[in-house]
Amino acid sequence: MRKWRWDRFFEAFPYIWDGLRVTIEFTVLGSLVAYLLGLIFAIVRGLRIPVVDQLLWAFIEFVRGTPLLVQIFVLYWIVRPDLLGGLEVETQRFIVGVTALGVHYACYTSEVYRAGIEAVPAAQWEAATALSLPRRRVWTDVILPQAIPRVLPALGNYTIAMFKEVPLLSAIVVLDMVYQVKTVYAGSAGGAGPEAWFAVGLTFLALSYPCSILVRKVQRRVGVL
Repeated sequence: MRKWRWDRFFEAFPYIWDGLRVTIEFTVLGSLVAYLLGLIFAIVRGLRIPVVDQLLWAFIEFVRGTPLLVQIFVLYWIVRPDLLGGLEVETQRFIVGVTALGVHYACYTSEVYRAGIEAVPAAQWEAATALSLPRRRVWTDVILPQAIPRVLPALGNYTIAMFKEVPLLSAIVVLDMVYQVKTVYAGSAGGAGPEAWFAVGLTFLALSYPCSILVRKVQRRVGVL
């Protein structure tokens, strides 16, 4: 049996730190895209426009029903050369990564938003209609201020899930924590080994667990639990 080496465990952390900034960057930007795009999807579906609603439903089901890794490869190898061919390779990878994460999770957050919007009492819609408020103000002043606080915990959970899926972007050479250990550290140490991967897992846990506790506190605050 291979002997556990603590020196390899600690030596991995500088490489992990190098990738941590990239992992957090993609998580934050991917979440912003997912939050905004998910809200747009939910509002458009709420309008129930014929054909548009069916097409959007089909797109959401397709994205939710296929692996994120497949979507990353599709964007990188098919969409990227046509739309992003004039940009630097690093920029192409950055745009593809944020887009893949954002669109994938937007299809989940759209359902979360939709549930929050449908949870707003019908009387609120009726009152807004009775006051003859413009459609835009019905959404911005009445519906969304009540719906969004209800969905914040679920959005937080999806952000944590996204954080743990950023390593999939290492498949297109995004320099996240996994890529740093798998390639850079392994190249200098003659292989990553279980010690380095344990250090990666510990880093993910150290960041995601406090966030999970924070989300549960928000759930209690808004009365979800």
